[in-house]
Amino acid sequence: MKGEINGLKTLIMDDTPNAYYVHCFAHQLQLTLVSVAKKNNECGWLFDTLGTLLNVVGNSCKRREMIRDIQAQNVARSLEICELETGSGLNQELGLKRPGDTRWGSHYKTLQNVMNLFPTLVDVLVMIGKNGSNADGKAKAQGVVLFLEPFDFVFMAQLMSTIFGYTNE
Repeated sequence: MKGEINGLKTLIMDDTPNAYYVHCFAHQLQLTLVSVAKKNNECGWLFDTLGTLLNVVGNSCKRREMIRDIQAQNVARSLEICELETGSGLNQELGLKRPGDTRWGSHYKTLQNVMNLFPTLVDVLVMIGKNGSNADGKAKAQGVVLFLEPFDFVFMAQLMSTIFGYTNE
């Protein structure tokens, strides 16, 4: 929007030199919230842990397929015992995209998906830790499980999800 040559700001300023440029306040709030959260030790730790989690399970097609398979089994089991409803738009596959500071709502969506997939992710990490093909992958998976299990991680994930949920509206 504010490109030097053909940006919207440049076009408006050329047409009306007295105009004021005000960036979207909601977007400024989102950027500020992400920046402040990452500077806080506990919140920074949460996002570092999420980054490691996404590296371990999200960068491998085989591991993403494991997540899909376990989640499909969980949904099928829940549908059998009438724990879930069926219908258009329900029970969609959840992805694990890496959040970006400038992508609107990406931190909120990532936190929501991690919390919804939490039992599945722990199962996959445990399977990788036991049956992984290389020692480095096993160690990383076991380390991530140790970071996900404490109350602190779950509490901070819930807290940040609630805060980002307000700004996502």
